Amino acid sequence: MKEKSQVADIDRSIYDIRDEEHDAYRMEEGLTPQIIDKLSQEKNDPVWMQQFRLQSLQIYNELPIPDWGPSIEGLDMAHIATYVRPNTKMQNDWKNVPQDIKDTFDRLGIPNAERKSLAGVGAQYDSELVYHNVKDEVAAEGVVYTDMESAMKGEYADMVKKYFMKLVTPRDHKFAALHGAVWSGGSFVYVPKGVHLSIPLQSYFRLNAKGAGQFEHTLIIVDEGAELHFIEGCSAPKYNVANLHAGCVELFVKKNAKLRYSTIENWSKNMYNLNTKRALVEEGGTIEWVSGSFGSHVGCLYPMSILKGDRSKMEFTGVTFAGKGQNLDTGAKVVHVGKDTSSFMNTRSISKSGGISTFRSSVVVEKNAAGAKSSVSCQSLMLDSESRSDTVPAMDIRTKDAAVGHEAKIGSISGDAVFYLMSRGMTEEDARALIVSGFADNVSKELPVEYAVEMNNLIRLEMKGSIG
Repeated sequence: MKEKSQVADIDRSIYDIRDEEHDAYRMEEGLTPQIIDKLSQEKNDPVWMQQFRLQSLQIYNELPIPDWGPSIEGLDMAHIATYVRPNTKMQNDWKNVPQDIKDTFDRLGIPNAERKSLAGVGAQYDSELVYHNVKDEVAAEGVVYTDMESAMKGEYADMVKKYFMKLVTPRDHKFAALHGAVWSGGSFVYVPKGVHLSIPLQSYFRLNAKGAGQFEHTLIIVDEGAELHFIEGCSAPKYNVANLHAGCVELFVKKNAKLRYSTIENWSKNMYNLNTKRALVEEGGTIEWVSGSFGSHVGCLYPMSILKGDRSKMEFTGVTFAGKGQNLDTGAKVVHVGKDTSSFMNTRSISKSGGISTFRSSVVVEKNAAGAKSSVSCQSLMLDSESRSDTVPAMDIRTKDAAVGHEAKIGSISGDAVFYLMSRGMTEEDARALIVSGFADNVSKELPVEYAVEMNNLIRLEMKGSIG
């Protein structure tokens, strides 16, 4: 059997197949109050949301583009369609989803994953959810898992209004304001007090439309003593024009509750991924982030945790793989507010073929956060001399009663290790791929087995053609 040695030889069809665009509605490109009004009408927004969108647009026009991080010069909002509605309404029965959309998600394994290992699934195609379902036994426990629009207009309308963009406000930065103006789709989750979900919920976001943006909003509230694992997956086919992802995730972890939020992201390499994620953790609560970033032309992603309550905890485990033409600027932030709080960041970054990987960590310990503990560990692996890897730590410690540490390591693949594996019968390419997969096992071992397999397949795919 011929060993494939070039990226072009690899079957990328599972992610790169483009469906013909049979959109029911596509908003004209650009950003104006008239376009935002039209979007509100299309979405049948309540009055407060119509006003919120217009206020966010005004803030967007006032705020400058951040003057740090990777260049986003190739992103021209005048040529991005902010809303594309697929030619279907949301279904809760898979057989009612249109065949072309169903084929895409079938290839990605969504219905199969639902049958095997998920408590509920949401599937978003372009700007709208096309499928949403939750298992009866989960719903019977009072767990709410629905699309954001239904939640905003239905019996949870007051809860949505209370929490929506209160944690990530439009004034946070320019692209948070953009999100507030044009958001569409996403999921709303509420887990009642004391309910422990033993199997995960998942949302999968697929952007098919050329030159479009996806701006889904995810709002999760895990009430006192409850537990949830939520998985987010993302992909898109490759085009020769820029696409934009500027979603927003707001997580509220109540007293003694626990939430794990896992992401495997394989956006195409014409994507600008400018996502904002934040969690507020109450007394005794725990937030765990698990993140795998493999796609995007430019990525800026720094999940933030606010440890508000005493004895609250945060863990962030991440891996980033930057290949040719990619500049991935990722990391995590934590703010210690309560007493005896703890945080731990454990990341791996891999770069090859001229890819740029930057890890930024921010640790803030407020003056009343006595007994706070924080540890940051970042390891980087560069696979050639043309790639780049940087670590940018920031620490702001305002109390003497805290223990904070940071360590960073950078290196390359050991020739001795490659030689040893080749002596056991492996090709050089397979040996390197195996070493890289082992380097990234901090993330893969934290994922359900189906997603760990997907992540390792992505690493193997990226590693092909890395020799010579």
